[in-house]
Amino acid sequence: QAQFVESGGGLVQPGGSLRLSCAVSGITTRISGVAWYRQNRGSEREWVAGSGGLPGAAYADSVKGRFFISVDSEQATVYLQMNSLKPEDTAIYYCNTPLDVQPWGQGTQVTVSS
Repeated sequence: QAQFVESGGGLVQPGGSLRLSCAVSGITTRISGVAWYRQNRGSEREWVAGSGGLPGAAYADSVKGRFFISVDSEQATVYLQMNSLKPEDTAIYYCNTPLDVQPWGQGTQVTVSS
């Protein structure tokens, strides 16, 4: 089974930036197939970004132009650079492979607040 360990979250003021990391192990697909998701309390988990490192990287409309996904295949790590953060970006962020969903990791909490 694949394992995902998310890190890099924290408390940041509106307009600030964070870079999340997802350390990946045990997947049988390309690491570029790993996507980022987020879940707010009381809401369903939503897809945020995917296909990191590829020309066709895709983003949810709510984060387009502010978030950027990238991949370090040697380090087996997927990153999510988050800029111009807004309070509505507050959530627990997770990574997983959307085409073959694996057990979810613990995620990393991002809180955007002044």
